[in-house]
Amino acid sequence: MRKYLLLIGILTVACNEPSPKTTTTQSSTTTSKDTTTTVAEEKLAPVETLTTDNVIPFLNQYEKENKERFVRIITDYGNIDIELFNETPYHRANFIFLTKQKYFDGTVFHRVVKNFVIQGGNSETWEISRRRAAIGSYLLPPDTKKGFKHHRGIVSMPSSDIDNPHQFASPYEFFIVVQKPGAYHLDDNYTAFGKVIAGMDVVDKINQVPTEGKDDWPTKDIKMKVIILNK
Repeated sequence: MRKYLLLIGILTVACNEPSPKTTTTQSSTTTSKDTTTTVAEEKLAPVETLTTDNVIPFLNQYEKENKERFVRIITDYGNIDIELFNETPYHRANFIFLTKQKYFDGTVFHRVVKNFVIQGGNSETWEISRRRAAIGSYLLPPDTKKGFKHHRGIVSMPSSDIDNPHQFASPYEFFIVVQKPGAYHLDDNYTAFGKVIAGMDVVDKINQVPTEGKDDWPTKDIKMKVIILNK
């Protein structure tokens, strides 16, 4: 399957992930009560494929009409509930949009760095590559000045591997901080746009799976499905 990665890289925007760093300080996590869920439906799809030039006007309108802030990542290891920040409107809207487009369904946690992060939203399959191509190849500007730190449980967006002076981000992928009490060296370079509110134990389980290669790809695919929470 890895032989398809080069083609996926040509068709879509790839991303550079943060480099690992460890610490031993402990911290606590937050939880939330159970809530009913609904499967996301496609809504306000763009009339043309998205690009870096047209994505901000699109998301500006989309975030006004789509106010959802809570999502659930469903995996074989359990569920991870996430609250998206209103203070980072483009990144929140982008994640909700991709969820309603069912982009994430069938993608995997493709990078697991022990005691640092788990990163998801990628895949080696033709179907995911096709979805990216249909939605568009675009980058998002960073939004790092809202005061959010990369505490344990923070959801953040990796930067693109395309060399650009403004550190624009890859919109299809995200990472969750596992490091205790946080990975604060990431604060000025990556946009924190959400946090885990339930299921941090699931994040920890995923963070301990066996990996292979320099890309820290799990030896067994950890697939996900993402839905909107009615909350």
